[in-house]
Amino acid sequence: MNLWESFLDLLFPPKCPFCQRILEDPRALVCPDCQGELPWLQGAEALRAVEGLEGCLSPLAYRDRVPEAVRRYKFPGDPSCGAPFGRLMAQCARDSLREPVDLVTWTPLSRARKRKRGFDQAELLARTAAKELGLPVRPLLEKVRNNGPQSPLEDEAARRANVRGVYRLREEDLSGLRILLVDDVVTTGSTLGECGRLLRDAGAEAVWGLTLAQARKN
Repeated sequence: MNLWESFLDLLFPPKCPFCQRILEDPRALVCPDCQGELPWLQGAEALRAVEGLEGCLSPLAYRDRVPEAVRRYKFPGDPSCGAPFGRLMAQCARDSLREPVDLVTWTPLSRARKRKRGFDQAELLARTAAKELGLPVRPLLEKVRNNGPQSPLEDEAARRANVRGVYRLREEDLSGLRILLVDDVVTTGSTLGECGRLLRDAGAEAVWGLTLAQARKN
């Protein structure tokens, strides 16, 4: 930590992104209580099957304190959570991904929604995780239609229909690349699956998902 970062920590003490308590150790990602109580996913549990992907890795289950922390990050938007969340995701990828990847990308917001929020939450996670993993990050996708949010849609077919035709590629040739595709939460996997399909159609050899949390019916 440099002198400027130390000064900022004195002015704005870092907080645990899950409970908002001030961190006694500014280098920690979460407070000791959350470290012991959060629904961590270990080993095979961290890997979720998603159609169109090799699989999706997540360090946390989407329950307990996690949903509120994600909502705080996105609505109205607290970008300070992006760094600890992205670092947790990078740790998960480092521990669980057994195959090398070439680069990191993300499922993008529309321009209108990004302008309203002030940042793209998946992009911030992707850039943080890529830095931690020592990988390049590239914006391979763009959102061309501002569809309705996925969260109110419980039916899997409705979620798939809601994202169909919403994204398009920014690069046409991804031949042979192994890509890590980042989003905040995977529920049914519709958004990640649609983006993964586009990347594979452009020639990507493999696409892995990486999210902060995963929601499962069970």
